[in-house]
Amino acid sequence: MLLAAFIEPFDWNRFLLSDKAPPLYLLEIALRCLLTYLLVLGALRVTGRRGVRQLSIFELSIILALGSAAGDAMFYDDVPMLHVLVVFVMVSALYLVFNRLTEKYPGFSDWLEGAPVLLVENGEINLANFNKQKLTQKELFGELRQHQVEHLGQVRRAYIEATGNLSAFFFEDAEVRPGLPIWPEGLKHPPRQIEKAGPHACTFCGHVQELPHGTAQCTVCHSDTWLAVCTTKRTA
Repeated sequence: MLLAAFIEPFDWNRFLLSDKAPPLYLLEIALRCLLTYLLVLGALRVTGRRGVRQLSIFELSIILALGSAAGDAMFYDDVPMLHVLVVFVMVSALYLVFNRLTEKYPGFSDWLEGAPVLLVENGEINLANFNKQKLTQKELFGELRQHQVEHLGQVRRAYIEATGNLSAFFFEDAEVRPGLPIWPEGLKHPPRQIEKAGPHACTFCGHVQELPHGTAQCTVCHSDTWLAVCTTKRTA
């Protein structure tokens, strides 16, 4: 309530300019934007092509640090440009040093950026690895569908990369095996009752079993929901 006594609503001079800086300061802001933008471009040149693709955790931290320094320097009058230059030089140097360390020491690279993790192996979810990831089955299947995957039996191996992207390798058509269909409408309410005896896939891990009419538990993950397997070939 105290602020209301000192602020005049719709004071366009305050709204468009500033009570603390003269109009000429707008030219300094323009110069700050130009210099900071050039510093950002220079930093991205240091990071190379990787800097503008899918970012790893380390690269994202670099961009956030540079973004904070750049944003403040563009219009805050109490942020000296030399200070900003030191920030950009240090962050870029750290990027180069850490890149060299990750090339020389694979263990350091795995700690810093993460290592590829096998999520699907021979048409089934690798539960030991999958359960350690902050990833849901819905997200995994969504990524696979973007690779034109209809069922897990088409997938020989699938990895989540350090960048968060999914890499998938597929069986040849002659090697495609029966697998769990990953259409979202089928997985939304999977049945527990087996209506027709035959091969079915566990909706939790993708393990395929020959099942009789009735109910059954998966021998791998002990889930009790199933879908009839799909055997279609993959269309790229």
